[in-house]
Amino acid sequence: MSLVRSTINHGVGAGARAVAAGTVGLLALGCDVALAQGKLDGRYTASLAGVTIGKGAWVIDIADDQYTAAASGQTIGLLRVFASGEGSGASRGYIINGNLIPSSYAASVTADKKTEELRIVISGGSVKDYSVDPPTPPHPDRVPVADIHRHGVTDPMSAALMRVGGGGDVVSPEACARTLPIFDGRMRYDLRLAFKRTEMVKADKGYEGPVAVCAVYFTPLAGYIPDRPAIKYLIAQRDMEVWLAPIAGTRVVVPFRMVIPTPLGTGVLEATQFISMQQPPRPTPTSAKLQ
Repeated sequence: MSLVRSTINHGVGAGARAVAAGTVGLLALGCDVALAQGKLDGRYTASLAGVTIGKGAWVIDIADDQYTAAASGQTIGLLRVFASGEGSGASRGYIINGNLIPSSYAASVTADKKTEELRIVISGGSVKDYSVDPPTPPHPDRVPVADIHRHGVTDPMSAALMRVGGGGDVVSPEACARTLPIFDGRMRYDLRLAFKRTEMVKADKGYEGPVAVCAVYFTPLAGYIPDRPAIKYLIAQRDMEVWLAPIAGTRVVVPFRMVIPTPLGTGVLEATQFISMQQPPRPTPTSAKLQ
């Protein structure tokens, strides 16, 4: 979801950061049934106006009581000639009553020989500690991030793991019925999703089947400069989409494809490999003794 945040940047170097951060940032909740266990091994490509400019990997592991997600990405092709970029990141959290509760997020993005490091610690939906290096530069027009903006939030990567409540089809309008309250260390913003349609997709490796296509609407709340053209552009956008596919064995859907129009052409992040599988339950201490 930080691909939307990255679109705020401009220029070739910033484009490299957008590819790296977008693949890293991939990358809300229903009834209290237990969450089954599953794993995803995903590979993604990023393109701008039809030209491939980046690639990335995303691995998600959902256990019975915790989850982890790790991603990495880098620029390739023509963009790399002008400015290289690469990034990595990871998030983890707990699963309580079937709900995914984030606990930590870390990311590192390097472009033009400059590195940005982010660290966020979350407890009960509130940010307990965070660090950003280099710090956000001061600006008289920047909307300040207040304490209230660090409560009731999730990190950019955990936000992309969306649980669908109930017992019906996971790929359904309900997959899009949510607003994601995201704090990324610099900005606090909402991504509101709304169901548009269902599509059929086929990865080069792995998943073939339906996805829920959601419209995405960006609302900045703090940490941004209102008059910045990219902020105005994103707020006005009505053509951003995220395509959600299921992780086998769970009621969690994650992005298979993201579409973000930009002044330079349409940006697309899409899975070329989407291999997910149900994981066998871990034995309890009692069952282990009986074996």
